[in-house]
Amino acid sequence: MERRAVLDRLPAIVPFVGLAVLVVSWGSSPAPLTAAAIGIVLAGAVLVAVVHAEEIAHRVGEPFGTLVLAVAVTVIEVALIVTLMVTEGAKSSSLARDTVFAAIMIVGNGIIGVCLLIAARRHHTVRFSEQGAHALLGSVVTLATLSLVMPSFTSSSSGATFSGSQLAFSAVASAVVYGMFVFVQTGRHRSMFLRPDAPERGAELAAELDGEPAPEPSPPLVSDDALHAAGDGSLFRHGGLLLLSLVVVVGLAKTLAPSIEDAIKAAGAPPSFVGVVIALLVLLPESIAAFRAAGRGEVQTSINLALGSALASIGLTIPAIAVASIWLEGPITLGLGGKEIVLLVLTAGISMLTFGSGRATVLHATHHLAVFASFIFLAIVP
Repeated sequence: MERRAVLDRLPAIVPFVGLAVLVVSWGSSPAPLTAAAIGIVLAGAVLVAVVHAEEIAHRVGEPFGTLVLAVAVTVIEVALIVTLMVTEGAKSSSLARDTVFAAIMIVGNGIIGVCLLIAARRHHTVRFSEQGAHALLGSVVTLATLSLVMPSFTSSSSGATFSGSQLAFSAVASAVVYGMFVFVQTGRHRSMFLRPDAPERGAELAAELDGEPAPEPSPPLVSDDALHAAGDGSLFRHGGLLLLSLVVVVGLAKTLAPSIEDAIKAAGAPPSFVGVVIALLVLLPESIAAFRAAGRGEVQTSINLALGSALASIGLTIPAIAVASIWLEGPITLGLGGKEIVLLVLTAGISMLTFGSGRATVLHATHHLAVFASFIFLAIVP
């Protein structure tokens, strides 16, 4: 019984333990054994972040729950990218591009592929809202093209970079598209991002077809009833612990960065692979949350988490980089190379086929996993 009580308290204890480890290890270059211990704490912080994210999602409902996790992770990821670019100078000029592109490939192929595989093994054919998936996919492809592909074809500045005005335009476009997506996802068209058999989806769609105002979303994001049902301050407690856990995850990932760079160099992989590893570490909470949702048959939640994370990564990173460019020295490389553009186009194409009918099988999962494996392999062996 005491052991159970200790396990129940772990989600509240681990974030503070991780914070203590982060404070002690910040700015250091840990030895291999120390790095392994930090990695264990990092894994614990990831698992705890998922627990608190699921508690928040349970209280505020979909799609607010997945939106909270995606935005929280991305805001801290952006802070990490900007911090590294400021501290490491010119050698990190392509870090934002590498990390954002890696995030798109990881969530658009890796997480989506695994989620579809998990769900399809149990239910053979999985169902989701093709309208919501297409809205997410269209937003991701739009921002990825404007922010990561266009710099390779512009001529106002040398290399795969934007001029100052072009970067400002890209930042504004990214912020507007992401802001409009959040407005649509949480407003009148919230039903597009709910699973097809959700009662709220049926009621809202019927109201739209009848030309009447859709009923108010239920449950609301935060209300007195929700707070009362959850207990005094419970929602905010989970939110605070989630934020602390994510700070620990990203901070420890930065602490382990030198060890990661050494390991990548020893393995003979290119320096750009650091962005892939950082993206994998930062996206761990969302990955696990998406896999658990797929295991419960909630594929729509998995898609909202995965594609929502990719969209938030672009929609928040590019404006942040544009602001940071005021004091960053040297050019900021955003444009993708030919190989990466091919992978991005392939990802967009197979995603359109996967989400086209609102149904998917293990074959669709295999398509995405094949592209993800190709991305990882070509990132190591360019």
